[in-house]
Amino acid sequence: MPGSFTPLLSSVAALALSASVAVAQGDPSHAAHEAMSGDMHANPHVRMSPERPATAADSARAAELVASARVALAKYKDVRVAEREGYRMFAPNVKNQPVYHFTKLGAAFRERFRLDIATPSSLLYKQDADGTMRLVGAMYTAPKDASWEELNERVPLSIARWHLHTNMCLPRMTQLERWREIDGGKPVFGPASPIATREACDAVDGRFMPVVLNWMVHANVYEPDVWGEHH
Repeated sequence: MPGSFTPLLSSVAALALSASVAVAQGDPSHAAHEAMSGDMHANPHVRMSPERPATAADSARAAELVASARVALAKYKDVRVAEREGYRMFAPNVKNQPVYHFTKLGAAFRERFRLDIATPSSLLYKQDADGTMRLVGAMYTAPKDASWEELNERVPLSIARWHLHTNMCLPRMTQLERWREIDGGKPVFGPASPIATREACDAVDGRFMPVVLNWMVHANVYEPDVWGEHH
């Protein structure tokens, strides 16, 4: 079990470091957020699940999931409760995030095996003008090698689009200072980098990751666009 946990921990740490370093770089500071928001379908670092025709059964099942989540997650409207239960802010050094992910690694590991509406991998918060963290929903995950049918069993593909972060070029573990490298106004490494192939990554002596973390889906159960992707 510890061995299975290591890649998840290292990937989370790497992406958090990427975002933190990007913010320290001046003009490129918003690049990571811009890369992970907007049109995810056109993002070379994101793979989307296929769309399917909606059915009445899918709609009913999704509505049941949302209703259950609204009840189960209500206690986390107080972010202090989430923190007491082991949820920690992802990339805490990055200010003014559109959505703050509070992640619990133990929950993320358990979601490799089953969907647990009450204990998601991440809780999603928006920060109000007065600094209050307002719960908007949760992010659920599934194994990176899950089939379309396995994803559909968790949350219907006709209702929600799962996404997977892919084709990422990272600096080697012995060269973490290279996170600061900028070329043409964009980071050389990470989710905002234009590098999305192994060959291009090899050319900058980076470490190519075909898949980063696991399949993810956002359920904004306290927002109008429940299945919209907020990054």
